[in-house]
Amino acid sequence: MIRSVLSGVTLLLLALGNVEPAVAQSLCSLERGRRGNHDFDEYNTAYDGKFTFVRIRFNSLGGFSGGGGYWRGDLKWDHDYPRAECHLMKILDEVTDIGPYLEGGNILAVDDPELFKYPVAYLVEPGFWSLTEQEAESLRSYLLKGGFLIVDDFAGGQWFNFVDRLGDLFPEGRLVELDVTHPIFHSFFDIETLDHTHPYYGVRAEFYGLFEDNDPNKRLMMVINYNNDIGESWEWSDRGFIPIELSNEAYKLGVNYIVYAMTH
Repeated sequence: MIRSVLSGVTLLLLALGNVEPAVAQSLCSLERGRRGNHDFDEYNTAYDGKFTFVRIRFNSLGGFSGGGGYWRGDLKWDHDYPRAECHLMKILDEVTDIGPYLEGGNILAVDDPELFKYPVAYLVEPGFWSLTEQEAESLRSYLLKGGFLIVDDFAGGQWFNFVDRLGDLFPEGRLVELDVTHPIFHSFFDIETLDHTHPYYGVRAEFYGLFEDNDPNKRLMMVINYNNDIGESWEWSDRGFIPIELSNEAYKLGVNYIVYAMTH
């Protein structure tokens, strides 16, 4: 699986400087908010065994869906789409032998049976996350059967809605704050520090995990990036809006999360 470990700056410049034309002309060429009247589902690809980035879709609390047109409204779950996944998959392809699908990724509802075909899912803005009983049952089953969930892009008081939704999933679930010694931070890159700050708010990032049977010695089912937004760093890593050092650390986390999920 592992081909080589590049330095942070080399990793970013090499991977994002060699985007294949076929990728650039598809989903990955779309700008955030410029998806026109297209349905998100039209960019989904059929399962073929290749690693494919999956983003979770949900009905947001306090957001609005909009119609079609130039702006589709603030859906919350689509923040940083599609550039974040396009860039992360390019990095993953450059530094590992996983061979991911490079033309973006799939968007699936929480209770879509297709979700069970994919080992890793990504959920953003959980401060606005709503969850029905059916969705909670489906996602709980996904995680218990080996699925892995990356939670990202929330800060401050948004924590409380996330904790409520977690209670819907696992009423007895207990979050454990992760430190840099956990294996997930060494599954590919050796991450030496978790001294991260939110790219805009400047608050200290915190990392939490939800473990199988609430046992830190068992499988990590969910990693939570609180007071952080690593997807933002993936999205804008080629535009100079985010410091390159911050983007590199975000990529290291993303690659490590996926490699950990694929090997545990």
